[in-house]
Amino acid sequence: MNRSAGLLSALYLATTTGLVWTAALTLRDGPAWAACLFAAASLVPVIAVVRECVVCDQRQALAEMRRSAAAPGGPGAEAADAIVRAELETACCERWWSSCGTDHDSTCPRRVPRSSAA
Repeated sequence: MNRSAGLLSALYLATTTGLVWTAALTLRDGPAWAACLFAAASLVPVIAVVRECVVCDQRQALAEMRRSAAAPGGPGAEAADAIVRAELETACCERWWSSCGTDHDSTCPRRVPRSSAA
C-alpha cells in the first residue's frame, strides 16, 4: 500500500472510531435510533478501508502483469502472438482485411451476396 492509501486508510479508521464512540455515547444518553444510525455509519469507513486494500492488490497485480508482458518471450508476448495468429487465420480475403470486416472480394468463399430486397 502506498503512502496516500495508508494515510487515507488511517483517516477512515479514525472516522470509524469517532462514529463508534458517538454511537456508544448516544446509546447511553440519547435515543436508540440515533445510536443505531451512528453504528451503521461507522461501517462505511471500514468498507472503504477494505476497498482501498482491494484496489492496492489490483494495482500490484496489474503492475506484475505489465512487467511480465513487457519481457520478451514472457507469457504476455506468447498471448499476443496467439491472438495475432488467430486473427490472421480468420481473415478470409484482402478486401475483408482492409475494410475492417465489412466487405469481401468477389472471389471470396465467405462472401454473402447482398439481396436487393429491402
